[in-house]
Amino acid sequence: MIRAVFFDLGKTLLYPKNPWAPVLAASNQALTGSLIAGGVNVDPKTFPDTFVKRLKQYYTDREISLREETTFEMLRDLLADEGFRDAPDPFVRTALDAKYAITQTNWHLETDAHAMFRALQQDDYILALLSNAGDDPDVQALLDRDNLREYFSFIRTSAACGYRKPHPRIFEEALQTLDQHAEECAMVGDTLNADIKGANALGIYSIWIHRRVNNGTKTFEAIRPKATIKALSEIPALLKSL
Repeated sequence: MIRAVFFDLGKTLLYPKNPWAPVLAASNQALTGSLIAGGVNVDPKTFPDTFVKRLKQYYTDREISLREETTFEMLRDLLADEGFRDAPDPFVRTALDAKYAITQTNWHLETDAHAMFRALQQDDYILALLSNAGDDPDVQALLDRDNLREYFSFIRTSAACGYRKPHPRIFEEALQTLDQHAEECAMVGDTLNADIKGANALGIYSIWIHRRVNNGTKTFEAIRPKATIKALSEIPALLKSL
């Protein structure tokens, strides 16, 4: 019997409404402007591109190692390399907040999310959020904005954990904190190589939600979810059928 359900966040509970390219460009300009306003005199013309290059390398490295060093640490190291070793941490944090204030506007809550959560609560399921994200405050802000925090008994980002799905650490933290066995839990997520692979490795019942998955997304023959759904509204009936 499934007693606890773990959820991914991006493209599972939230979806991007508009193309990311202009949103990210504006967010990187906001980050640069915030640094300059705080007295960290980076070059306004070149720093956004420098930041993007370092960010892409950070993304590549973490997918290989599954270690999450956080965007805060990445930005702080980049500033040091650019000659700003004494940039105060609060200024670095403020700059990241300026960036994420813009990207957060592009994330929208799925319309069936609240009704699904209420149905699961009525059936006494324990709920948790396990999100691969390089910045924990960003995720926490999104949860509060959309009134999602109240549903979860456990919330963990890879930024807070130090490891990304499919690494077992983030799943094991949830199991231990909630005092659940893997076979009593389900994982709902959109990413086969993170959510589904990680859940399957531990014996957690894997549910692949694919309504926001691009048609060109790479699929993996060796990664098979236990169940496949297109909408969050399908989850309560699916769990009851088990």
